[in-house]
Order: sequence, then C-alpha cells, then structure tokens
Amino acid sequence: MKSMIRSVLSARMLAIGVMGFSSGLPLLLIGATLKAWLHDEGIDLTTIGLFAFVGLPYTLKFVWAPVMDRFVPPFLDRRRGWMLIWQIGLLVGLAAMAWMHPAVHSWWVAGLAVLIAFFSASQDIVIDAYKRDVLSDEELGFGFSLGIAGYRIGMLIASAGALPLADAWGWHSTYLVMASVMIIGMFAALLAPPVDTIQPPLTLRSAVIDPFLQFFSRSGAWTILLFILLYKVGDQMATDIVNLFYLELGFSKTQIGLIAKIFGFSAMIGGGLLGGLLLFKLGIYRSLWIFGLFQAVSTLAFSVLAHTGFSLSMLAGVVTLENLASGMAGASYAAYMASLCDKRYTATQYALFSSLIGVTRVVFVSGTGYMAKHLGWENFFVVCALLAIPGLLLLMRLRQKLWLMV
Repeated sequence: MKSMIRSVLSARMLAIGVMGFSSGLPLLLIGATLKAWLHDEGIDLTTIGLFAFVGLPYTLKFVWAPVMDRFVPPFLDRRRGWMLIWQIGLLVGLAAMAWMHPAVHSWWVAGLAVLIAFFSASQDIVIDAYKRDVLSDEELGFGFSLGIAGYRIGMLIASAGALPLADAWGWHSTYLVMASVMIIGMFAALLAPPVDTIQPPLTLRSAVIDPFLQFFSRSGAWTILLFILLYKVGDQMATDIVNLFYLELGFSKTQIGLIAKIFGFSAMIGGGLLGGLLLFKLGIYRSLWIFGLFQAVSTLAFSVLAHTGFSLSMLAGVVTLENLASGMAGASYAAYMASLCDKRYTATQYALFSSLIGVTRVVFVSGTGYMAKHLGWENFFVVCALLAIPGLLLLMRLRQKLWLMV
C-alpha cells in the first residue's frame, strides 16, 4: 500500500497528468472548435466537412515514430527533448492560426491545421513512449489513466473553454490564449524526471525494421494483435452511434449534451483513475477480464434504455455506467499495450498498437447504422455486448499459452 501511495504521488505521475493535458489541448483546436470558427466565417458546409482530413496524421503516426526512437535531441533526453520540440511547434502553429482569416485563406488554414495535427500526433507518440519508459509495469495502468484524465481536461478547455472566449474576445484572441496554454506542457517536459538511459537503435533502418521483427519473433504475436483489435470493438460500435439512439428516443440535443458533460465526463475520468488504482492490486490480466465484462454489461444497459424509453434518470445512469466501464477498461487496455513494448522501440511499437485501434474503429463501426436499422436498437446493443466474447476468449488463450503473465 505504501509503495502504491508513493507511486501515485510521485513527480513522474504529476508530469504525466500535465503531459496528458498538453496532448489533449490541440485536438479540438484543429477539429470541432476550428469548424465552429469556420462556420462563423461563413465557410460552406462542404468545405468544412473536408477538414475531417486534417486528422489524418493521427492515424499514420507509426510511419515517422521510428525517427523518435532512433535520434536523440542535443538537450534533455530522447523522450523529453522530442516532446519539447513538438510543443514549441504547437505553440507557434496555434499562434500562427490566430493571425489567419479563414474567409479569405481557407486552404492556408487547412494546411496549417494539418501541420499542427502532425506536431500534435508527434507529441502523442513521444508522450506515450515516455510513460512506458518511466513507469514500472505495476504503475502503467494508473499512469496511463492519469494521462487520459489530463487529455480529457485539455479537450474540455479547447471546447467548453474556447467557445465562450470566442464569444467574448473573438477567435483570433482565443487562439492566442490557447497557444499560450501550451507553455504548461513545456514546463512538464522540462521538469519531468528524466528517462533512464536506453541505447537507441544504431541506424534508422534498424529503428524502422527491428521493432516489427522484435514483436513478431514472439510466440503468439498474431494472437496478441487480434486481441488488441477485438477487445473493445463492441464498445466502440455502441458508442459511435449512441447519439443517434438518444435522439430517436426523444432526448433533445441540450439534454444529451448536459448529461454527457456532467455525468459522462466525470465518470470517464473517475473510471480511468479507479481502474488504474485497481490495476495495482489486480494486475493486468485480471483487470482486463473484470473490466472487459463490466464494459459488456454497460453496453447491455443501452438495450435496457431502448426497452424503457424516454427517461432522463435512466439516461444519466446509462451514460455514467458506460463511461465508468469504458474508463476502467481503457486503463487496463492501455497498460497491456504498453507492457508489450520493448523500451528501445517504445515510440514505434506503441504508435503501431494505437493505430490498430483506429483501423478497428473504421472497419467495424462503418456497419453500425445498417445493423441498428435492421436489428432494432435493443437487439443491436445486445449484439455489441456479445462482441466482447471473442476478445475475452483470446484473453484466456493468451494466459493459457503464457503469452500474458501479468
């Protein structure tokens, strides 16, 4: 218990929480918040829709991640040095965005947004690598959940914080303020405990190839990848289309937004932190099992709501349950993926694993509308809950074959 308390209250945990904030801040400033600015400038909806491609660097970050494994900046260390470089890029990029005029230079705005997305995705790569390198296996769950909590707060500042500022001061001043907030992350990079010295790959070629050779040389590598793909697929499918479900039940957008922000946001952060703390006691394997089952039960709660119909109290309960379960399962899931990484190649391997999650979301989620239409909402959510079974069966196999020891 004392060692757990020391870990939770350590300087590296504080730094990881602040790094998470720095990681979450840029996402909506080139996403939903930027689209709100474009709308205010009178940009047509077709052009605004094309700005979805701005997020492409987040799905391709494994491509340049080897550079951050191979090369060490001439200051700080391999992880914190790169972190500071990308944070300076984000500060400059967001400040430059403040001087843009979207109504006149919409494509220049798009180009700058892609560049900011590249800096942001690169920062994500190195922050994830830092967490794996600086934390012990027992600390991974709480460390990653703390980073996710900071990430969510950063997103909240970039949306619920930026929009009122834009009303009061205008968009140009708002983006200058948001750019200045990036300084918080820079302080975290400068003051965070250094990472233990690990010999990086000797060549860029080895930084690109060796992470894959090292992973696929393991017994059960393909089973591990399949588990990563399937563990959260049912939850992803259910939550992707859930707002349409709420609207069809008769809830207003205001009711959905308020309940999601008040109950969903706090439950997601609380679930992640609780899951991270329980990981200290349960270990990764038992946590994946227990939280995975809890996640399936929370998905079934949507089916109960579909049967019950319009009820604000039921909506609040379902949103709370789902976000709590998702936060807990996410903590164990992130900890497991991090535990798979060789510290020489953490940036590349973790970027690959996180990109696989994006592939799952695109492939499986694309058919949710068709399924909901033909199955009905109750049956659709039952199917989503049952989709937890393949992942849990693979988890049993990983344990039986001694491919998951913790």
